[in-house]
Amino acid sequence: MIEFMLIIFVAILIGLSLGLLGSGGSILTVPALTYIVGQDEKTAIASSLAIVGIIAFSGAVKFQQNKMIHWPVVLQFGLPSMLFSYLAAGLSIYFSGSEQLSLFAVIMLLAAFSMLKGKANANAPDKTLSDNVVLKLVFIGAIVGSITGLVGVGGGFLIVPALLAFTRMNMVYAVATSLAIITLQSLTGFIKYFSMSTQIDLKLNWQVIVIFALIGSVSSLFGQKIATNVPQEKLKKFFAIFLLIMSVSILIHSISDFF
Repeated sequence: MIEFMLIIFVAILIGLSLGLLGSGGSILTVPALTYIVGQDEKTAIASSLAIVGIIAFSGAVKFQQNKMIHWPVVLQFGLPSMLFSYLAAGLSIYFSGSEQLSLFAVIMLLAAFSMLKGKANANAPDKTLSDNVVLKLVFIGAIVGSITGLVGVGGGFLIVPALLAFTRMNMVYAVATSLAIITLQSLTGFIKYFSMSTQIDLKLNWQVIVIFALIGSVSSLFGQKIATNVPQEKLKKFFAIFLLIMSVSILIHSISDFF
């Protein structure tokens, strides 16, 4: 009963995080599946990709109704991200679950520092982007996709700062566009993991995936509604501190597996 209540609580946090910040879904999902549900690292990573992809999709659909997704950026960032997410997921077979989780914790730690330093813009997105900006988005999309496929991170904590920096769009547009990109690369990465189910001995629990996805999708929509009333900078700093605590604890736990 306690485990089920914890699952519901974490699923709500995942949805709220994606709805408010366009990031943080996998950073919460992988540890929850590993330490609360008791899944092995590879199963948790693969399941996280499915859960976050579904939640991000539900949020993106809602944002699209308000025409807040910048589709040219989605294509320029999302297509290379999808490709490299698929390729990197294939490379995961060469890493142990503990190695993947350690890398996950390091990336989480970097994300925390990034969110502490980053500031949101107040501008609407540019309708047209220079060739230089497009090349940067393609390059960063490839990097984020690689991280997504390898360690099961949706990449929103990298996508949102990149969109704020290079496209000059405001936070709300960045969140909306980030959710569309996360949907593409997360589900692509999951498809690759699923195709390797036998090779890496995945033990997917579809009931857990559905529970997380449904609850997270609802709370994501709620997060969007309250986003305009929440001070974004304070929320980002609070979330960054939480990431710091989580990353250190996961890193300590995963490193201990090597000894």
